Amino acid sequence: VKQEKGELEFYVCGISLVNHPVNPNAPTVHFNYRYFEIYDRSNTTNPRLACWFGGGSDLTPTYLSEPDATHFHQHLKKVCDAHHPTYYPTFKHWCDQYFHIPHRDEARGIGGIFFDDLEPTKEMPVEDLFKFVRGCGDVFIPSYVPLVVRNMDKPYTAQMKEWQQVRRGRYAEFNLLYDRGTKFGFQTKGANYEAILMSLPLTARWEYKKKVEEDSDEDFIQKVLKRPREW
Repeated sequence: VKQEKGELEFYVCGISLVNHPVNPNAPTVHFNYRYFEIYDRSNTTNPRLACWFGGGSDLTPTYLSEPDATHFHQHLKKVCDAHHPTYYPTFKHWCDQYFHIPHRDEARGIGGIFFDDLEPTKEMPVEDLFKFVRGCGDVFIPSYVPLVVRNMDKPYTAQMKEWQQVRRGRYAEFNLLYDRGTKFGFQTKGANYEAILMSLPLTARWEYKKKVEEDSDEDFIQKVLKRPREW
């Protein structure tokens, strides 16, 4: 970080997780929470010039279960509402916008929450913001693990597995073309590029002008991805 008087020190920490289940009935999930500080050591009274939080959590099912989607979103809403009444509607809308794939005109998944540059204010000092972000991390297991447990042993067909691979192709498109974290990582000299790409699925599939049967389960989620819903 540079300014007129020279370079400034900075501190960054974060935690990320992505899970791509084998069974297409079980949804993919992603979460990332991070903290950034900038210092000016010449200021011995208050060397921290700025700090902010960012992150979020979102769900990407291959086949849409509306109870699962509601379960996931309501857990995020509960922790958001406990800290600020505008957090959930604001961060859900931000998530829907962020994970949009422009060239497909569809969402990567059914969303969740996303926020960035969340700076402390008089109303929400840094300690309270940390409690909020920690709460988001704490709610991950109850928001997601039950969805895996109820779906991971369900039977599935070769057709369902193929559709999962098509959807994972869309996941890869977003991460490689639009994700800010991936772009930032690639621009960082000497970065661990394999770690940056850890969010990608192991396998994916692309089919020329892929069509789905009208009113099928595949068509159902495809239509939802075109128009974000309230859960």
